Amino acid sequence: MTIKTVLVTGASRGIGRAIALEAADQGFAVVVHYVRDAEGAAETVKLIERKAGHARTLAFDIANRDECRAALESDIENHEAYYGVVCNAGVTADASFPQMSGDEWDTVIRTNLDGFYNVINPLVMPLVRRKQPGRIIVLTSIAGITGNRGQANYAASKAGLIGAAKSLSLELAKRDITVNCVAPGIIDTDMTAGLPLDEMKKQIPARRLGNPGEVAAVIGFLLSEKSSYITRQVITVDGGLSA
Repeated sequence: MTIKTVLVTGASRGIGRAIALEAADQGFAVVVHYVRDAEGAAETVKLIERKAGHARTLAFDIANRDECRAALESDIENHEAYYGVVCNAGVTADASFPQMSGDEWDTVIRTNLDGFYNVINPLVMPLVRRKQPGRIIVLTSIAGITGNRGQANYAASKAGLIGAAKSLSLELAKRDITVNCVAPGIIDTDMTAGLPLDEMKKQIPARRLGNPGEVAAVIGFLLSEKSSYITRQVITVDGGLSA
């Protein structure tokens, strides 16, 4: 039996690593994407292999369209078309809007929103040509639903991802390829280091931060066969923050 393959972008640490481990636990071979953190990506692969899973790394910059296409087409040619893709990689460059530079705006939009096109576009037809069910899952954020101070660029990119994913879901639904978004709230990763967490927790009905495994568990379900009738949805994992 051929092992289905799932690509997870930004899988060298944090939520991305948790997603990669969850996918491996479900029996998928995992393509662990990274752009700079080769050591972290290698560690993710080691963690998967210790549990007798299958994984390999793949490096490219999601903001570089030509680099994305070349890397992904080569990987598929040398292996096989993916069953699933989890678009997790992204960046922040926070600043109040009047103080936000053009570079800060462009970097976030080109990485987070353009990255969706850069990664997914080369993979859509290979997914279709498999003539089997497939999964596309996009990590957005509650910032893309509610907005957030100092994150106009990030919120815009994440809101755009929701629109793009919902549109793509309509094109692929009849082919049994589901497209969904997962919108985490405040998750305990190194990205939250230095933030006023005690004050932030007071705003969360659950009164705590989420952990990467809780996000990964939702994505694991969406990757599974049990989620076959769920598409065009945005599922929040935020302790009630955006409700």
